[in-house]
Amino acid sequence: MPAEHVLDLLVRQAATLAVAESLTGGMIGAAFTGVPGSSKSFRGGVISYATDLKHSLLGVPDDLLAREGAVHPEVAAAMARGVAALCGSTYGLAVTGVAGPEPQDGRAVGTVFVAVAGPGGALRGKDLKLEGSRERIRVETVQQAVDLLEGVLKQNMGEHSA
Repeated sequence: MPAEHVLDLLVRQAATLAVAESLTGGMIGAAFTGVPGSSKSFRGGVISYATDLKHSLLGVPDDLLAREGAVHPEVAAAMARGVAALCGSTYGLAVTGVAGPEPQDGRAVGTVFVAVAGPGGALRGKDLKLEGSRERIRVETVQQAVDLLEGVLKQNMGEHSA
């Protein structure tokens, strides 16, 4: 299970994780907390489904949200940094996007941005163009987010991503 492997990598690095979710509505947090022993490295998260919560809870700049809307790579990056700071975690993992059925902020259904914020201000992002039903987009977002974090953790340990 990918979440179990990521939690193991976090424990091996004596690192912790917090998540900021929008379109996934808690599914990423559930993927991690479903693993026995997850409390060793999983700190918590924020479901900032409403745009204003991205600012008030996670510190996403108001001017960025006004200019770009909630679905933008810089918003995902700010969410990741914000949740790491809020929860006092080593890493912040964030997702924002459009699961459908309608476009949002000028972005097509299936447009998703994932970001991982890490130690020393390190940041890694991934832009996704997903297809399928609302549920399929949400499930694929979780998988892609966990995979991105796994790649970052492996890289930080000097391992190669598969």
